[in-house]
Amino acid sequence: MVRCWPSEDLRCGGHRLVQRYPTDLTEAAWTLLASRIPAAKPGGRPRTTDMREVVNAILDNLRSGCQWRRLPTEFPPHQTVSHYCRTWRCPGVWAQMHDTLREDLREASGRTREPSAGILDSQTVQTTEKGGAAAMTAASASAGASATLSSMSWDCSSS
Repeated sequence: MVRCWPSEDLRCGGHRLVQRYPTDLTEAAWTLLASRIPAAKPGGRPRTTDMREVVNAILDNLRSGCQWRRLPTEFPPHQTVSHYCRTWRCPGVWAQMHDTLREDLREASGRTREPSAGILDSQTVQTTEKGGAAAMTAASASAGASATLSSMSWDCSSS
């Protein structure tokens, strides 16, 4: 088997011969997801980034939990990958990809594409008698402890 190394053409003549990471998409998965990737914005430069590599990088980042800056060099630049991850979150691109894969997996296993029933499970968690803000420690209540989370914008309405 011929191996594609990171410095070489990752497609090796249009066919991926080796999955570099366990999170890399298979040909079958990419075939299903490629149509769900939004087209490039009209009027700008043509897209030069390989969208499959962007999705592979995002999947690797989600699995490994590393910072964007610590993505392996085989992937596109971390700024590009994190940009697409954020851009695709709000319009529901990730949800569409997930739904497509789930439905195809259900169909392949002989079930209907959509579930016909669901299971809800709730669990009661006992807290302190004080509860609420009074139960917070001084460190978690301080502005410094929450600065990282409050500075991250997860709201899709903000630009």
